[in-house]
This record gives sequence, C-alpha cells and structure tokens, in this order.
Amino acid sequence: MKTSETKNHSLAKCRNEMKLKLPSLSVNEAIARAAVAVFCSQADPTPSELADIKCAVSEAVTNCIVHAYRETVGTIYITVKLFEDGLVRIEIKDKGCGIEDVDTARQPLYTTDAANERSGMGFTVMESFCDKVRVFSGCKKGTTVTLFKYLKGRE
Repeated sequence: MKTSETKNHSLAKCRNEMKLKLPSLSVNEAIARAAVAVFCSQADPTPSELADIKCAVSEAVTNCIVHAYRETVGTIYITVKLFEDGLVRIEIKDKGCGIEDVDTARQPLYTTDAANERSGMGFTVMESFCDKVRVFSGCKKGTTVTLFKYLKGRE
C-alpha cells in the first residue's frame, strides 16, 4: 500500500477541509465529482490523479443514489480533507438501507440490481483508482465509504 497512512499519517496535519451535503438525485453525481475535483486541485495533482479521484467519487456517489436510497431521495454527505503529506481523504456517507454483506458487495460483478442494469464493478473501480478504500455499513443504518489517495503531484 502506498498511502501515507503507512508513514505515520496520523501525525500529518490537515491543510484544508470541505463538507458538502446533497440530495441523492442523479444530477448531483456530476456536482459532487466536480466539487471534489476543484477542491483537490489546490494540492496541484497531476491530471491523472485528478481523473482517478473524479472516477472514484463518481462511483461512490452513484452507489448512494442507486442503492442506498433506492426508490426515495435521501442525503449524501461528503467530507474531503487534504493533508500536508499529500494524502486526500474523501468520505462519502449515506443514511440509507445499508449493505448486508460488505465483503460480498466488494466482489467484482456482484450487484443487487434485479434488472441487471448495473455492472457490479463500483467498489472494484474505486479500489483501482485509490490507494485504499474502507467501507463500513449496517442494515438500515447507512454506509460510509472512505477513499484514500496519495498525491505525488506535479514534479
């Protein structure tokens, strides 16, 4: 793992923080992705690093919209923290239905979509674009996905 968590990250100072709260409407996926990208831009990431962040955020927010609240509209809570050591920590939280079995849900191609309109690759995509992904969930208690991305930045 290449995150700064392995380099005593707990000692790194938070440089800046953003909190965002949005209704779980599909139009807000693009807003969440753009807002997080603009906020992270102050760390001078490479275009590739920024694209990774945008893609991972898009997947996490889409999971809230499609799975957490299903037939209703709820709230998506996003917190982004930039640390002095280059770590970006993005927390995407919902108070929706939760995930019954997180380990199973993280398996490639697993989906709860009965209509088979979803690929079941959301967590796999997040994991491929981030250094670390944590998922905490409880049935009827919601889900928190935390994305960790260490930025090398432009050199």
